Amino acid sequence: MASILITGASGFIGSFLVEEAVARGMQTWAGMRASSSRKYLQDSRINFLELDFTSPEGLKQALAKHRDEHGAFDFVVHCAGATKCLDKAEFDRVNYEQTCRFVDVLRALDMQPKQFLFVSTLSVYGPVHEETYEPIREQDTPCPNTAYGISKLKAERYLQSLPDLPYVFFRPTGVYGPRERDYFLMAKSIKQHVDTQAGFKRQDLTFVYVKDVVQAVFLAIEKGVTRRAYFLSDGKVYSSRTYSDLIKQELGNPFVVRFTCPLWVLKVVSCISEWVCKLLGRTSTLNSDKYQIMKQRNWQCDIAPTIDELGYQPQYDLNRGVKETIAWYKEEGWL
Repeated sequence: MASILITGASGFIGSFLVEEAVARGMQTWAGMRASSSRKYLQDSRINFLELDFTSPEGLKQALAKHRDEHGAFDFVVHCAGATKCLDKAEFDRVNYEQTCRFVDVLRALDMQPKQFLFVSTLSVYGPVHEETYEPIREQDTPCPNTAYGISKLKAERYLQSLPDLPYVFFRPTGVYGPRERDYFLMAKSIKQHVDTQAGFKRQDLTFVYVKDVVQAVFLAIEKGVTRRAYFLSDGKVYSSRTYSDLIKQELGNPFVVRFTCPLWVLKVVSCISEWVCKLLGRTSTLNSDKYQIMKQRNWQCDIAPTIDELGYQPQYDLNRGVKETIAWYKEEGWL
């Protein structure tokens, strides 16, 4: 029975990865903080491993203990990370420094897996082909404009610098689905009869349903690929209104007042929101990083290598994915 460690297991993507690993009969270890919720990790076949990435010594002790009792992991999926932080330096600490530390400890303990699968982001490329709206390709030069994207790119480059590390990078576009909280805010706003669009210039959006992200990860494990990077989307391109229109449809077409907000207004509001939340010691969904994401006009990406090399075939377009997601939000009482 192959063993797999999934970090960030209590999170949105991580919990779905754990479910799939268990369904495949793998010896599944959910790596998470002691304080993290296990709400979506109720299957009795899940093993738990408490990992504190902030403590080098504590991390080393936990992994060494596991090695001595159970051996090394065949596969490691590193999904732990931060998408919102109190300050930009925290993105570096969590997404970059802690990833480096994790890999260094695995290697020092002779626990390097057959594959180290790293969940990165399309944001490592930033605004590319903004005038031509061509798909972002692997050959393009990354120029991230968010602290989040920069931290993920730095982590990627460190992993690439290790000549014998069998890494695989996944660079998903906007990931949505049940349990996700940021896109949920749009559904909540539409239920309250308000929909806000960012900017007046054409914006091409792409999405990927969480279960298709999971599909790609396990296809990479099946294929045994290493030292490769893959973009993930559902293969389609959507206008800026498509997502909200589908949410509106699934909510029974409530009356909605639509606002198109100039980018300069969004920038001011985002900066103020970030500043206020920082004073209150809270992270803000609307912040300077989020503004850069809303400002970006081209989110197309080339998934042809993902299809050709992994056999990846997205099972969810936006219509099917939104339908399933909104149904889950309703069932769970979120909407």
